[in-house]
Amino acid sequence: MTEISVEELSSMIKGILKGEYDVSDRITLDVKVARAGDDVFVLTVLNDVVITKDALARIIDIETYVNDEYLTTYKGDGLILSTPTGSTGYSLAAGGPILYPSLRNIIVTPICPHTLTNRPIILAEGVTIKAVLRSKNERVVLTLDGQIGFPLEYGDMVTVKESSRTTKLVKSKKGYFEILRTKLKWGER
Repeated sequence: MTEISVEELSSMIKGILKGEYDVSDRITLDVKVARAGDDVFVLTVLNDVVITKDALARIIDIETYVNDEYLTTYKGDGLILSTPTGSTGYSLAAGGPILYPSLRNIIVTPICPHTLTNRPIILAEGVTIKAVLRSKNERVVLTLDGQIGFPLEYGDMVTVKESSRTTKLVKSKKGYFEILRTKLKWGER
């Protein structure tokens, strides 16, 4: 969810050029894909990491660990691992919670889980999440920030953790909750 509206853009740019602005420090996620013990893909993202089945694929199984402790094997259309910044995007659309942007937690949101008791979970700061694809003969894609896609294969391990790097975003003059109320149409009938 964009913090600065189109209507604010001109005045915000003028303020930025004058040095009159505040920034919000946001966490990013380091993502790594290991295949047969070798790292085959590495990237840092701001919003989310999505493991999802192709349009014609059946339910996929994603064996998931938090700090090497088994969490569960998600069975469904996929899994979203989101930062607080990304919590108002795909994770929210899939039923995940909204996290305040300055938090350092990661949200795990199942996409259309086959088991209705699989619900989104907010993890503690500093955790490492490992998701292993356990579905054979299914086309599965890792999508990063909705922009970059990487095909996954059976047994691939996706590791996600908070990056040591952060992203600084210029803050709107409006408050965070005013932005939420406006964008999400809270209080409207």
